[in-house]
Amino acid sequence: MSKKVLITGGAGFIGSNICEKLLHTPDVDLVRVIDNLSTASKENISHLIPNSKFEFVEGDIRDYSTCINVSKDIDIVLHQAALGSVPRSIQDPITTNQFNIDGTLNIFFAAKESNIKKIVFASSSSTYGSNQELPKLEKNIGEPLSPYAVTKLVSELYAKVFSSLYDFRFIGFRYFNVFGPKQSPKGPYAAVVPIFFRDMMQGKSPKINGNGEQSRDFTYVENVVDINISTLFNDQPDSWNNIYNVACGYKTSLNQLYQQIAELVGYPGKPVYGPERKGDIRDSLADISKAITLLKYHPKFSIQQGLQRAYDWYKNNQTFLME
Repeated sequence: MSKKVLITGGAGFIGSNICEKLLHTPDVDLVRVIDNLSTASKENISHLIPNSKFEFVEGDIRDYSTCINVSKDIDIVLHQAALGSVPRSIQDPITTNQFNIDGTLNIFFAAKESNIKKIVFASSSSTYGSNQELPKLEKNIGEPLSPYAVTKLVSELYAKVFSSLYDFRFIGFRYFNVFGPKQSPKGPYAAVVPIFFRDMMQGKSPKINGNGEQSRDFTYVENVVDINISTLFNDQPDSWNNIYNVACGYKTSLNQLYQQIAELVGYPGKPVYGPERKGDIRDSLADISKAITLLKYHPKFSIQQGLQRAYDWYKNNQTFLME
């Protein structure tokens, strides 16, 4: 059956990559995007606007009436909109809360009121917080270490409550350090991978917070895109109303990441080390067996393959790296 899909945050890094592939997915009749462009760029989707199956609405999920309007005639929601970054949430917890909790509740309730039965939403590996066990299992979380982590945990709790109270099914994806094309290095809260690429491609030494031995499960964006799109046609009842890790299942230290990108770029320099960031998880590694078992998830791209593809994209879009 053909689907009409609403993507919140669809002009952002992950959302725009989902849009790109979704428009080439059979049995998708409509891709509607809502984004307020506060942390995204319309350039990410401008080439999609002429497509008759694509609709863009510049709007804010903090406004409930807007959420109701964009939910009309939609079959499923891919809720990607969020105000990201642990440091930003520490600096400004109120705005983070407004986007990630108020906005998410607006989208969930608008979906319920619009008779949308399924929502797939972006959670975060930050929900594991103080739990230092590796690999991270979905059922074992710790205390949140940042306001951002609190907001993502609350979104999971709201999804569970909605599924028990209403005719509503959800899938939540805890993303682990996603990187790839269209991820911007600009601004004080940019992610580490695009910053490393920008600085080394411009002959500068990037800064590493801490000693660089902290590790992450870096995940190429197309793995995330694929698992989101696969849920559109997922009719397996036991797979819904669940939270899943979305990652590769391998950990890489920041020092190792630096070395891999330096080799790709051909940069001979050394990083600059600075103080650790508050609120950061020290080590992160996902157990992805639940997603493999219930969603048939098999990440196509390793970190090495993903970094190569990201580098190829940044080389061909160097204006994207400009300040």
